[in-house]
Amino acid sequence: MVKEVERKFLVADERWRADAEPAGALRQFYLAAAPDRSVRVRIKDGRSARLTLKFGAGARERDEFEYDLPLGEAREMERFALGNVIEKTRSLVRHDGHVYEVDVFAGALAGLVVAELETEAEVPDARLPGWLGREVTGEPGYYNAALALEGLPDAAP
Repeated sequence: MVKEVERKFLVADERWRADAEPAGALRQFYLAAAPDRSVRVRIKDGRSARLTLKFGAGARERDEFEYDLPLGEAREMERFALGNVIEKTRSLVRHDGHVYEVDVFAGALAGLVVAELETEAEVPDARLPGWLGREVTGEPGYYNAALALEGLPDAAP
């Protein structure tokens, strides 16, 4: 088990692309989703799959369990997806000793660009990159499970 500690931000502009590592394609869907737990399957670049279970209702910290999943089984499980299948590309962007995961959503969520920072220590706002926009940590509408079940939040760009 891993403690997932993350902050989530909307992305304000394209400056992150200058430092981005090559993007990977992600396809993910939820088999179960509740305010305090979720079961997710993620297929990366069409070549590998992982099953993830998350527990906890905290905005910044949750318990996370991840397991490799045979790709064929992951594709079969997609038939049982709740809501929309999320399609996005993820780029890693390094800034000031931290790695940000920048997700550019496609399909029904096109136009949404979100950056996540997973870290054990608090990062002062002054050390955050200038291309980050509004912090949406703790706003349930921006959780991936909510995006799959409900679509874009009303306040989304």
